[in-house]
Amino acid sequence: MQHETSLHFLFGKNFEGATRIVDQRGVNKISAHPSGRFIFQVTGESRRKDQYLCFAENFCACHSFFYDVVNRGEQLCCKHQLAARLAASLGSYTEVNVSDEELALLLSRI
Repeated sequence: MQHETSLHFLFGKNFEGATRIVDQRGVNKISAHPSGRFIFQVTGESRRKDQYLCFAENFCACHSFFYDVVNRGEQLCCKHQLAARLAASLGSYTEVNVSDEELALLLSRI
């Protein structure tokens, strides 16, 4: 419980959103072979269920990342990045295997 309180203090509303995403199995880890490179695909909470590609440590394709994290500096990360980090720590993601070429194509669309 103490860790949860600390995480909520650090990440605020993003922690709540991230835990809901993880609970709903909204995180995919897309792993490329043979390189072993990977990126997370995280399902948003809106009715549209948009999916965002993100590197858990330093990038997400969502609007909140650019607005709250990059432009305003008000958040440490967006809820999608946090969901990816939590899912990775808990092993609570769906593994999707693709070729290196398929991953490169996904990344070119960002």
